[in-house]
Amino acid sequence: MHYGADYNPEQWPEEIWPDDVARMREAGVTMVSLGIFSWSRIQPREGEFDFDWLDRVIDLLHDGGIAVDLATATASPPPWASANYPELLPQDENGAVYWPGSRQQFAPSSPVYRRLATELVTAIAERYAQHPAVDMWHVNNEYGCHVQLDYSDAARDAFRDWLERRYVTIDRLNEAWGTNFWSQRYGSFAEVFPPRKAPYSHNPGQMLDFRRFTSDMLLECYLMEREIIRAAGATQPITTNFMGAFKPANYAQWAEHMDVVSDDCYPDPNDPESFRAAAFQRDLMRSLKPEVPWLLMEQATNALNWRPTNAPKAPGQMAALSAQAIGRGADGILFFQWRQSRAGAEKFHSAMLPYAGTRTRTWREVAALGEQLAALPELPAGSRDARVALVFDWENWWAVEASDHPMNELDYVAVVQRWYRALHRRHVQVDIVPPERVDGQYALAIAPLLYLLRDEGAAALTTFVEGGGHLLAGPFTDVVDEFDRFRDGGFLTQLGELCGIRLDDFGALVAPGAAGPGEREARFAGDALGESVGTLVAEEIEIEAADATVEASFTSGRLAGHPALTVRRTGGGSARYLATVPDEAGALAVVDHVLADAGVAPVFAGLPEHVEAARRGGLLTLVNHGDDEVEVAVAGTDAVTGTPVERVVLGRFEWAMVLDA
Repeated sequence: MHYGADYNPEQWPEEIWPDDVARMREAGVTMVSLGIFSWSRIQPREGEFDFDWLDRVIDLLHDGGIAVDLATATASPPPWASANYPELLPQDENGAVYWPGSRQQFAPSSPVYRRLATELVTAIAERYAQHPAVDMWHVNNEYGCHVQLDYSDAARDAFRDWLERRYVTIDRLNEAWGTNFWSQRYGSFAEVFPPRKAPYSHNPGQMLDFRRFTSDMLLECYLMEREIIRAAGATQPITTNFMGAFKPANYAQWAEHMDVVSDDCYPDPNDPESFRAAAFQRDLMRSLKPEVPWLLMEQATNALNWRPTNAPKAPGQMAALSAQAIGRGADGILFFQWRQSRAGAEKFHSAMLPYAGTRTRTWREVAALGEQLAALPELPAGSRDARVALVFDWENWWAVEASDHPMNELDYVAVVQRWYRALHRRHVQVDIVPPERVDGQYALAIAPLLYLLRDEGAAALTTFVEGGGHLLAGPFTDVVDEFDRFRDGGFLTQLGELCGIRLDDFGALVAPGAAGPGEREARFAGDALGESVGTLVAEEIEIEAADATVEASFTSGRLAGHPALTVRRTGGGSARYLATVPDEAGALAVVDHVLADAGVAPVFAGLPEHVEAARRGGLLTLVNHGDDEVEVAVAGTDAVTGTPVERVVLGRFEWAMVLDA
């Protein structure tokens, strides 16, 4: 179990470094991420490298028994780079340049940036590939975090090359994008630009491909650095830190290139329900590479600095969220950062060693957690315990949140997380996967707003149902192909027969909080559900198959009396379609209904909603996020103390890990 933080010794005088290592040992630190933002210190001028200071730091850490996750330092080019090569700077859709003075001021597709990054990474890798202190490599940092889309000339040229590789001929691109609309037909790839500022709506096919291109350019940068590290003879695991459900980078596509998935997660202490959002993020990370434990690479020990209001974490909350991550598959708990900065934009960001020193509550909690994690045995790895798949797809995310839809400004992640919260409240273990990965391991799959559905995904969902699985598809599903075009034959062309219905109209409702007249909700009711509230859309669907039935109907608005929830059973499986997005209570009612039908039991029964349960092979993790003390009867071995237990008592933000429970 790794325990540690980002370490930035270049921000401090060298005489402080030995004290850092001593305090790390006191806190139970086993590994630090080193050099993430050190490019200007490692390479003060082009062609000139200074490794003496880094040698001393690494040796000092190694002598103290602290392993190093060595970064490639490419996340923030030094001022000399943009001064000498301004063409490496990114631009927004208006052509405005992102200037130096912050971080991440580089165009991922820039040949100059890639050349300079190659020279830097080559020098670092050749020097440290065999160093015994280096346990892992940390490529760049939070790819795309601040420059999510680059519209520079470098991006223009790379986008044209990417399109030519994808489509081969310009005629195929024109067909995919439907460019006969609005006289957009191209005569050559040289006529295509990134979707820069335009008078009105962009071509949706172009926007979707630009999203794909952006993710691919960031991934190319990672792969470039990874290959340099391997070419230098390094055999340690290589990673880069993800950021949960992060729109610009298709992590489902990236994961196969990571030796280990790592993640940065910052739930908001101001939100009492933020632990469910954090759980969603943990489950997503575990699901990306289920056979390998992941690392929580960054979290905060206490308050942040970048939200409008940065509340501190309550006593015990940091440890509770750390335990949550371990219970959901993490084999490392790390923070940003080790020692709180005394200057710079993040000086108010909390750290393992606060600026106020070791007499603080934060320090006491950091040291206590280090002691607890050090006592843990080797935990089960690579177990697949979930029987519910929540379908989440990046390409669909990009497409569903594009403009010019029946309901614009849809928040795809918010809708997916609404379903996740309902499952979490019922203490059900969930994998979060693209449609292609829904298989016979699962008893239930829930697919919200699956607007863009690829052929392979539709085939997997169909096979799942025909094999005895239970599918719940939400509205605005199976509408377009991978190019964001309608398929021949109307809507629901791939899942309509499976569900036994047809879709005639989307029936947008007034968005919650929006001004103006119109229907804001569509109530629906059924014998097994009671009455619930639908939001965003109330679709007009009709039964087509003789063996499809209506489980709930709309009871209000223009569709009163029409089907709202339908089911068609196939062998031991079933395919349901819900023609609206239920509110929180409605999602819970529907989840209860489909869980019962699919025979899915909770990880641990009888718990209140504020106590979460997660299973990791033979390890049961319980975390109390509520104010009230809870006593849970559970027999097994306490993973921290090694003693037998028959019950655990959990106060606010207390947790327990029980083996063989």
